[in-house]
Amino acid sequence: MARSGRAVDPAPVDVGILRDLVTVALGFAMGVLSGLFGVGGGVISQPGMRLLGMEPIMVIGTALPVIIPGAASGTRRYWHEDLIRWTAVAATVPAGLAAAVAGSATAEHVPGEGHLLQLATAALLLLSSYRMARAAPPPADEPLAETDAPEAPAGPPDGTDSLGRCAAIGLVAGGLSGLLGIGGGVIMVPAFVHFVRMEVKAAIATSLVCVGLFAIPGAITHSLLGHVDWRVAAALIVGVIPGARVGAGLAIRASDRRLRVTVATFLAITAVVYAAAEVAALVD
Repeated sequence: MARSGRAVDPAPVDVGILRDLVTVALGFAMGVLSGLFGVGGGVISQPGMRLLGMEPIMVIGTALPVIIPGAASGTRRYWHEDLIRWTAVAATVPAGLAAAVAGSATAEHVPGEGHLLQLATAALLLLSSYRMARAAPPPADEPLAETDAPEAPAGPPDGTDSLGRCAAIGLVAGGLSGLLGIGGGVIMVPAFVHFVRMEVKAAIATSLVCVGLFAIPGAITHSLLGHVDWRVAAALIVGVIPGARVGAGLAIRASDRRLRVTVATFLAITAVVYAAAEVAALVD
């Protein structure tokens, strides 16, 4: 039988399916960072969604409903290790919930079509990075000189959480959760360490519980405003749930110093990437 000289075209690649697979992988990375750093994961999902071509306001809205199952998955792991400070949660969450709704409703009224909000996120990450790096103690075999010792953090010792300080932290973190779609953990983790004197693993675990609760009203508000791409959100959730358990496990096994330095380095790098991307978008 004679063969036709015509080449057979390869089967076309389904761009939608490929995009979904990339989004699932992004969700897994988001979950790992959520469980490892107690930050909700928006710091990695938002730049990723921007690279997928989503508009800034849709990025902010879509990140919030994904935070909830990721936070729940990581919280379960920390619960078994008895690392969650429930007194701090009870003081932080009520103020944060009200602030999250206000932040979500304000987001679309901020000038700059979402770009200025992303620049604010970058500045916030850089500040959090500095706070965590400054709080990191030296290794046991490399003590600091007395004159170089970091200042003792303000606030009561771990286990006697100041309700007023926790409520103030919740107010700021919840507002930024709704406004920036980042979960608020970038504020709470260093704030719990610095102002409430929590051990870093307890701060991460406690922050993750608050992050998940803060995201609920913000997600509802952004959904009602039409700021959520539910196909992207669903693909992210598929990856974020197992990723959060992996991240929490890594945090539990890490030393405090290594965890602090890792958190600080990650936040600083992410801040630079955020800022560069949004400045370029504003210039174009």
